[in-house]
Amino acid sequence: MSQLPWSSMSFNDTTRHFQTRPESGLSSKEAAGRLEKNGHNVLAQAKKVSPVILFLYQFRDFMVLVLLAATLLSAALGEYTDAIVIIGIVIVNAILGFVQEYRAEQSLEALRGMTAPTARTVRDGVRREIPAEELVPGDLVILEAGDRIPADIRLGEVRQLAVNEAPLTGESEPVVKQVEALEDSGASLGDRFNMAFMGTLAVSGRASGIVVATGMKTEMGRVADLIQGAEEMATPLQKRLEQMGHYLVGICVLVCALVVLLGLSQGLPPYKMFMAGISLAVAAIPEGLPAVVTIALAIGVQRMVRKNAIVRRLPAVETLGCATVICSDKTGTLTQNKMNVRELWTAGQSYQVEGDGYSPQGEFLAGKQSIKPEQDPALLLALTVAALCNNAELRKGPVEIKPMWRSRSRAQWSVDGDPTEGALLVAAARAGLWRQDLERQITRQGEIPFDGTRKRMSVLYSGAKGPVLYMKGAPETVLARCSQIYLDGKVVKLTQSLRQKVMVQNETMAGMALRNLAMAYKPLPHTRAEISESMEEDLIFVGLFGMMDPPRPEVLPAIKKCHTAGIKTVMITGDHKTTAMAIARMLRMLPDKGNVLTGAELDKISDNKLEQMVESTYVYARVTPEHKLRIVRALKRCGHIVGMTGDGVNDAPAVKEADIGIAMGNTGTDVTREAAALVLADDNFTTIVGAVEEGRSIYDNIRKFIRFLLACNTGEILTMLVAMLMGLPLPLRAIQILWINLVTDGLPAMALGVDPVEKGVMERQPRSPREGIFSQGLWQKIVGRGTLIGLTTVAVFAWSLEQGMELEAARTMAFATLIVAQLIYVFDCRSERSYFWQVGLFSNPWLIAAVLSSFGLLLVVMYHPMLAEVFTTVPLQMEQWAIIFGASVFPTILNYALSIGKALIFPRAAAAKK
Repeated sequence: MSQLPWSSMSFNDTTRHFQTRPESGLSSKEAAGRLEKNGHNVLAQAKKVSPVILFLYQFRDFMVLVLLAATLLSAALGEYTDAIVIIGIVIVNAILGFVQEYRAEQSLEALRGMTAPTARTVRDGVRREIPAEELVPGDLVILEAGDRIPADIRLGEVRQLAVNEAPLTGESEPVVKQVEALEDSGASLGDRFNMAFMGTLAVSGRASGIVVATGMKTEMGRVADLIQGAEEMATPLQKRLEQMGHYLVGICVLVCALVVLLGLSQGLPPYKMFMAGISLAVAAIPEGLPAVVTIALAIGVQRMVRKNAIVRRLPAVETLGCATVICSDKTGTLTQNKMNVRELWTAGQSYQVEGDGYSPQGEFLAGKQSIKPEQDPALLLALTVAALCNNAELRKGPVEIKPMWRSRSRAQWSVDGDPTEGALLVAAARAGLWRQDLERQITRQGEIPFDGTRKRMSVLYSGAKGPVLYMKGAPETVLARCSQIYLDGKVVKLTQSLRQKVMVQNETMAGMALRNLAMAYKPLPHTRAEISESMEEDLIFVGLFGMMDPPRPEVLPAIKKCHTAGIKTVMITGDHKTTAMAIARMLRMLPDKGNVLTGAELDKISDNKLEQMVESTYVYARVTPEHKLRIVRALKRCGHIVGMTGDGVNDAPAVKEADIGIAMGNTGTDVTREAAALVLADDNFTTIVGAVEEGRSIYDNIRKFIRFLLACNTGEILTMLVAMLMGLPLPLRAIQILWINLVTDGLPAMALGVDPVEKGVMERQPRSPREGIFSQGLWQKIVGRGTLIGLTTVAVFAWSLEQGMELEAARTMAFATLIVAQLIYVFDCRSERSYFWQVGLFSNPWLIAAVLSSFGLLLVVMYHPMLAEVFTTVPLQMEQWAIIFGASVFPTILNYALSIGKALIFPRAAAAKK
């Protein structure tokens, strides 16, 4: 069956299209035939990769192959401990990768959990309940409050049906449904008022309709298809490390081969040179890099957990650190997802209502002055109508929050019932008015409920002063039924000028992106009848209530921090353009010359045109899942690193497609959480700022480690190479090279990976997505310091031989100099922008402990007789240690002297760098 614009077709045309009888539905025989033809009403599942294959895929990474090669080399040297450690690193990384990928693909399973398990349908003229997966196009389905919609349905009979479509459209307000066909065949999902979509929830009323789409042909199915088709790209960190690995292996092989050839040309024993070459290769290949990267990421993850950010994929932490754009859903992410009365107007006064969420704590302001509602009769009357003409319940109780593996309880206020009525109830409670207290003096006698046609609700209460009718509804509807108005403490005739005044105020409040409701009442004679629509005439107009889903109070400073950090914030929402613009302006997300695009406008422009417009567009309103995906892809094609936040099913494809997907852990759906790389346990946009800070710090720490590791490795290789070129004996034995590698690449390097966040990290601009890991002069620092360390070590070795020392003693001097120089250098690596004393010598106690431990290991192999024999070292005297420390500190002194001199000569360049 082809997809037709069902919302613009009449219900009768729909039943004729599907050959369904509105009274008796399909026959069982016809339904069976359609089930065989169309398939079951389930979401299709992409072909799964075997868990075993998925695990083996983890060993395809280039750096993993480098690690395996290093393992073989270590084993060939008899260094079985190193080999076991490296194999352990490989397996741990593979398990982490497997778990992350396996969990990532569970998003479709979570999506299936949103579909209804059963459905009430009419077949052969008999009402029956069947498994929802057996529904077919043309089935007549009955819906009631609390039902999960089992398929896409064209409604044919509606009785006050309201549907929460937030998981699909992102809108928090339930949609009141109707039967009439729409004129616009291209209406967005949120505007198809005569349709009910799979996976959404009926919150009130009842209805019946014809199934027009099942399974993957539903709107939910289209989302599932988008999730399957969304691509997950390698992170910038993964790309840079793979690129670096290629370069390093090539350089290491060439240099080590050159050292071996030089030694052979000088007549040194082939076996010794072969062992020296392999030892250099083991030392030069940074087998500790993936381990330190994993540790740095894991430490960052633990810090973020304490800030309510849960990371599902480790590399995502670093990715967020270089984000240039954060695309955020509005409802529940930037806003509280809790409707609140913000503006209240009576005929004589405007009031502002303060307070957050559903808490009954809040003030009323007239102008800028705080007032007491009980001392203002007009305000008190308006709030009384709002409390009584209401079926919602305001409650306070423990709410269980389960963000991934953690759980906690906290007491908070919540609303049972319609969010709009909940907002009115909260406003009344902030004035001390509670419906249960009012109902101790008066009793509800009847109700005429709100529906999409009437656009009003009325209740009848009876008490000592007689019966009173209370009404709320659309301003134009309520005003049309009023003949009087409450003004200056008394009831007066509602003149034409007063009517005009009410409508002007209604338009003013609507321009503030407020959803307005009007309140009215009418005292009735004691000889009343049952409530009826005939009573809804000649009412007394009381006032207007303007409501909105307000921004989270903490979001504005968080967005300001993002802008300071050079990160563009973009709102992408299914809500109306006016509302989106108002919220964006409140949060200062929309600059004066910033563009706003709607879904309808997006449909009219090409992808190329969209790429030209994304840089100047800050708000996208009334968009569909496909639009969100297009926006994310356009930003990525423009070179941006994109973070995408979301909570509803409609956000899941774009969340998965983004460089880093960010889901809400509290209000978000399982589908979005499974598709995301980062989950915000507190649904707080400010948590993203902390995550960005951690991401930048982690990347800094990885660069610190790379700077230290490669400079040390360069120093080791140059020590051997320069000595060979000078015709000197081998300055280091193979086992000494391996010990240096263990001592320096171990604890000190690891400790750099847990360095605390550097000051000013959020005042920098994001690094370019195209920036290499060796950018900003890192190569020069590595080569420069590595050269100084190598030359210094060779100088000490040559001087020792010149002084007549035995070869073992000279090698011990070189051995100690190389290690001590590296342990001193580790402190220089703590910052690329400040001197080590500015960072704080003791701000990383782990580094102090690591350096002391490594120096202790050096002393052990020199002064323990048995180990000294194994490593062919000799004990050194104090004057020899003085020479070693003097030579080891020389590269640092020279480096700082050159740096300070450069700053004095080029002060602007130095300031810009900082």
